[in-house]
Amino acid sequence: MSARSVHRAGFSWHRVSAMVLRYWYLLRSSWPRLLELIYWPAVQMLMWGFLQLYISQQTSVLALAGGTFIGAVLLWDILFRGQLGFSVSFLEEMWARNMGNLMISPLRPIEFMTALMIMSLVRLAIGMVPVSILAILFFGFNVYELGLALAAFFANLILTSWAIGIFVSGVVLRNGLGAESLAWTIMFLFLPLTAVYYPVATLPVWLQPLAWMLPPTYVFEGMRALLIEQTFRADLMLAALALNAVWFAAAAYAFLKLLESARQQGSLLQAGE
Repeated sequence: MSARSVHRAGFSWHRVSAMVLRYWYLLRSSWPRLLELIYWPAVQMLMWGFLQLYISQQTSVLALAGGTFIGAVLLWDILFRGQLGFSVSFLEEMWARNMGNLMISPLRPIEFMTALMIMSLVRLAIGMVPVSILAILFFGFNVYELGLALAAFFANLILTSWAIGIFVSGVVLRNGLGAESLAWTIMFLFLPLTAVYYPVATLPVWLQPLAWMLPPTYVFEGMRALLIEQTFRADLMLAALALNAVWFAAAAYAFLKLLESARQQGSLLQAGE
């Protein structure tokens, strides 16, 4: 086997960086795309921030929990925008009818997914950094003061977002653009279950076990413990990490199986609805 064949058979960061560069050029060439990454997180953060400011002025109990709404909004956007950033980059290929070309190229599925994960981080940074600065200017809430806890929160949320993005991409790959609405809506299924704005104990008893099966639940519970009780719950972060490992492995396996099915059914070349 030639050296070139070996290079093509193994993982290649050159192919990954080529895909990332493609998506970066596509993103920076369109100011509406860049604006969209910022405006909705900013509007949502300001809305919840002003609501919490009003409520905290009326209720002393909520005043003690200052920042929980804003913190929840920022962490939720990491989860939501991380998944959406992954899925939108994937959908760009579907919209361009380019998926068949990519799958017959030397690009490996794992390299494709890696490039999408990197672009998810790029899109997330473009949207969240300005919004986090607005949170400081308007409400004096500095998410970066969470320190190492923020790193643990971020790592767990981004892993969950990638797992969901990988699974959704596989479903769209197999079923065509008729399933693309999942990329925009699936995260809202998790919104009430992951206890973003309230403790898990608020949920009905029969729903609580389901909530604890979702990695983000541990992150939002940990965020409230840190902001209200000034306690970092490492046990919650480790539990979330273990669940994320299962979720990520299951999503990657599902993607490969759905890709194989798409190849067998010929849907790679029929990316319409």
